[in-house]
Order: sequence, then C-alpha cells, then structure tokens
Amino acid sequence: MDAAHFVQGSFLGCLWSKARIFIPSSSGRRRYNVLGALNAITKEVITVENEGYINSESVGELLIKIAHRRINDKTTLILDNAKYQACDAVKNIAKGLGIDLLFLPPYSPNLNLIERLWKFVKKHALNSKYYSTFDEFKNAICDVVHTDDIELIKEREDLLSLKFQDFDKAKISPV
Repeated sequence: MDAAHFVQGSFLGCLWSKARIFIPSSSGRRRYNVLGALNAITKEVITVENEGYINSESVGELLIKIAHRRINDKTTLILDNAKYQACDAVKNIAKGLGIDLLFLPPYSPNLNLIERLWKFVKKHALNSKYYSTFDEFKNAICDVVHTDDIELIKEREDLLSLKFQDFDKAKISPV
C-alpha cells in the first residue's frame, strides 16, 4: 500500500529535435492523489483517489475497502512509514478490521510492489503526454490503474512479479 501524488504538468520522456519545439504544458498546480493497495498474488488494485490530501482518513477508507474484499481471514498490508499511515488512528482501524500492518524499513521503496505500479502509470499515462484539462489528466491515470486492456495487463503483471534480488550469496568484503 502506498500513495502516489500526480501533478498535472510536463513529464517528458525523450525528445531530440534539430529545431526548437515548444511543447504545451499545464501549470502544475493541480494534483491528483491515488492511495492504492495491490494484492501481490491476484494483482488486483484497490484505490482511494482525491484532489486534496492523503491523510489518516483516506487510509482508513482504503482499509475498509480492503476488508470488504478480503478473500481469507489473514490480511497483511506492507506499507512505508509515512505519518498518515503509521499514526495511531490507522493502527486502531486496522486492528478493528483484523488487518496486520507491516512497516518497511526507512529508505526501501524498492521493497514495495506498488511503487512499480506507480512507475508503470507514469510511463503509460503521463510520459510525453499533454492533457489540456484536469479531467483528461485524471481519467488517463485512472484508465491505466484500472485498465482492462489485455496487453497493458500482461505488461503490468510482468512488472509486478514477486522477484526480488537476493543477497544471501553475496560476498561481503571487510571495510
């Protein structure tokens, strides 16, 4: 579980040109927040979106959605130590819903699968694209997060594999 804060602005992929080209861009003042939870096995994404702020109430809303979709009795959420996720209010809601919270060590976003999803969303919805209205911007993000396009689903599932680099066999040299 984690939040992504998408700002409507320029997300340039790669551009080479002999002549100067002006690319339209929005002011970058509006932001679309997506708090999401990714089921590591089924790859289902459950989200809470807003245009304001992600706070403990948003996290509580997501926890309730997760509890309603729960497949078995045991649910563990892996999340970072953002203040709005690690506060007592969220811990109490999770405890009441029977959800275990597993907090990642600091500075380890690469251990959270949903970070890969946010990178995927930026690549397919935002890189080198211009949206003249905020609604177009929001819809593009939602379309990628909740896609039913078979090719995008296949690419996303490949990206969201449970393969992590293992350091058990690494040789550690003394400093």
